[in-house]
Amino acid sequence: MAPTHAAAIIPQRGGAFIVAERTTPEPGPNELLIEVKAVALNPVDYHQRDTGFPPIPSYPTVIGSDVAGIVAKVGPGVSTGLVPGARVIAFASNFYHDGLPDYGAFQKLVLAQAEGVVALPDNLSFEQGAVFPLAVMTALTAWTTVGISLDTRYTPQDKQAVLIWGGASSVGTFAVQSAKLLGFTVYVTASSHNHEYMKKLGAHAVFDYKDGDVVSKIVRQAQKDGVRLNTAHCVVKDSLQPTLDVLMETKGDAPARVAHSPTLPQDHPTLDNTTILFNFPPVLSFGGGDTSVRDKHMYQCFNVWLAEGLKSNTVVPSPRIQVEAGGLEGLNAALDKLKAGVSNTKIVVPI
Repeated sequence: MAPTHAAAIIPQRGGAFIVAERTTPEPGPNELLIEVKAVALNPVDYHQRDTGFPPIPSYPTVIGSDVAGIVAKVGPGVSTGLVPGARVIAFASNFYHDGLPDYGAFQKLVLAQAEGVVALPDNLSFEQGAVFPLAVMTALTAWTTVGISLDTRYTPQDKQAVLIWGGASSVGTFAVQSAKLLGFTVYVTASSHNHEYMKKLGAHAVFDYKDGDVVSKIVRQAQKDGVRLNTAHCVVKDSLQPTLDVLMETKGDAPARVAHSPTLPQDHPTLDNTTILFNFPPVLSFGGGDTSVRDKHMYQCFNVWLAEGLKSNTVVPSPRIQVEAGGLEGLNAALDKLKAGVSNTKIVVPI
């Protein structure tokens, strides 16, 4: 009889999770089978649960993407050096695998491709490890989307600054950390009670987005610091217009570039000599085809940037972690808490 494991399954579009047994898959070439110890939740998870968007090709299915756990089996051709028993962080998402449920995070055993699996340091718990995958990949993809290589290292003499609008979100915290490592002078917007936390992560200056004169304050700070501010990442909704208002005053004659993580409306505001691009990983389509560009990008995000950052302690788990009990059975309630709204907080569920 084939081995099975517990999974939180979405039976049909708009259906809540039900916990049931699934057949445990064998890892294929360049895959690892991971025993899940903790999952982190993202807004995309409740959108998929409640609406079926981003698209789910077929039901029943298993969703989720953020995993920390233990390697159970290693498939052929895995060259990362990870072996059964190793503690790992994994980007386990069926989004790159035609929606197949074997690759969704919300289950006890999940498949993940090797490019998205990296060792979890002994000094971090599984709950801490689970916060990284999707937020790291989204934050880093923003830079490559607007043409900034992840091995960029500006110096203070370059006077390159960046504006991150929405720094206290999960993606925003890694946008701040990565911008600092890229060598930018980092300007961030966040609620006032999160300002000190933003500075700990690497922000040079933090501004309250609720201030009526927040745009002029950012402009004055950039002028005072004598930096070139022509790069931005809009992490949250309704941030493009104020971001462009800042860039209009700070970019001068230079071209500007803006990565936009929320869905970019067709009628979005624009600014002369400014490129505004939806933050999207490369080759993000269902189905086969050449995945080499996508796989290389994933490898860069996890096996290079995150692995090196964890090793050197220049990348830390962020934002603050809120642990919700209940395991797979508690995922519906935990996602409802996320849907109701959290600030500077990542909800994590031990499995």
